[in-house]
Amino acid sequence: MDKPIVLMEGIDKSFPGVRALNKARFDLFPGEVHALVGENGAGKSTLMKILAGIYSKDEGRILYKGNEVEVTNPRAGQELGISMIHQELNLMPHLTIAQNIFIGREPRSFGGIVIDETTMNERAEALFEPLHLRLHPGTRVQSLTIAQQQMVEIAKATSFNAEVVIMDEPTAALTDAEIADLFALIRRFRAQGVGIIYISHRLEELKQISDRITVMRDGHYIDTVPTEEARIDEIIRMMVGRTIFETADESLPRNGNQDIVLEVKGLSRGRALRDINFTLKKGEILGFAGLMGAGRTDVARAIFGADPVDEGEIYIDGQKVRINSPRDAVTNGIGYLSEDRKRYGLALKLDVKTNIVLAAVRKFLGVGGVVDDSTARDTAQKYVEALSIRTPSVEQKVKNLSGGNQQKVVIAKWLTADTDILIFDEPTRGIDVGAKSEIYRLLNDLAQEGKSIIMISSELPEILRMSHRIIVMCEGRITGELPIAEATQEKIMTFATQRAQLGHHGQP
Repeated sequence: MDKPIVLMEGIDKSFPGVRALNKARFDLFPGEVHALVGENGAGKSTLMKILAGIYSKDEGRILYKGNEVEVTNPRAGQELGISMIHQELNLMPHLTIAQNIFIGREPRSFGGIVIDETTMNERAEALFEPLHLRLHPGTRVQSLTIAQQQMVEIAKATSFNAEVVIMDEPTAALTDAEIADLFALIRRFRAQGVGIIYISHRLEELKQISDRITVMRDGHYIDTVPTEEARIDEIIRMMVGRTIFETADESLPRNGNQDIVLEVKGLSRGRALRDINFTLKKGEILGFAGLMGAGRTDVARAIFGADPVDEGEIYIDGQKVRINSPRDAVTNGIGYLSEDRKRYGLALKLDVKTNIVLAAVRKFLGVGGVVDDSTARDTAQKYVEALSIRTPSVEQKVKNLSGGNQQKVVIAKWLTADTDILIFDEPTRGIDVGAKSEIYRLLNDLAQEGKSIIMISSELPEILRMSHRIIVMCEGRITGELPIAEATQEKIMTFATQRAQLGHHGQP
């Protein structure tokens, strides 16, 4: 490697109340996978959005193939040969998969008058093949899961024949098999001389796929190290400016409370859910594991009243309840943190304070039915401090926060609503190692206070670390239930890949 294909020097960027980048730098060589790491709010995504033309820099310079360039918009970046896969999905839900991939570049027939849907779908299918993506290109994006949307984003990025591909948390919602497909694609890119910028909070991935690692903290460049020489604990120390024992056992003491607070009987909805039966105890963290499409999120949305069911019963504290809407769920003390925080969890154009009190706004009504702004502000500030939400003030718009801090705002919302049953769907998706540790401690504290938690996670170490019991699903069914003392990654994966319904504590 002699000359970098990308060189960014002295990059400054400020948003209202926040200096996101301060003299940041980064370089990338052809045929290299260069990892970029740091806590949420460190400036990683901002720096890459400047390279891709989504944001404009305030100061500094960008050299591309040795020439200084101004990347004024995403199209200009794509024309240079720079493509970006976003952490926050950037698809249009009302369009089909193929239309999203080729928007503005659609193949046309009849002298350019008519979009050639057949050719466009065929080109999309060709992009799916190396990703082992089994989707019809004519499917509307709004019907896809988060993981499927992420794979579509990856397919879209590969369609540009880019020389630089930026991957921002590409594996956050993917299964192990999908990650293996993605890594094979990255290695193929590298062999073709494509430069890959790889942003990830999953530090163990970096050893598998990257050549160098650059660390950022609070908008500053900290250091760049060859991956083969990097130690994970040293990377974490540079990221957070302190020592965090990521592998420390912060799991709960084994809970002896047998009081059942939630019981689900015979919950079914088409092929998505088939005769779901389970219980949740007071002060328990109940982990839900399974591969993409297993039905874990379908269970959560059904319990929360977000999706209708064909049949089934829900009991809370022994009493049968009818939940036909999220309002019914909240009334019965159930809160739901969706895996798609932007779509279902946040009002992005509103401020932090409003988002935090939104689910319990009636608690803050004063004279004449008007929200008591002072009480709302005090409550929001309490949770900003308790959850270490990085924001200049509770008046900051949520859209201006980093992904991890947005996630914490959603958690604060349900804590404010004082719900006793909390469903966390991928609670640490896209969250850095320092914030993860805070979320784990928070879940433990909530359980010890008597809250009951259902935690859905695609990360098996997280499920094993945090759960008292683990329920495993496959193709809409519960295929196994394991007490934590008997649970291993191997047992969970065996249950996650078998179709037959097993009894509780059944052995694969």
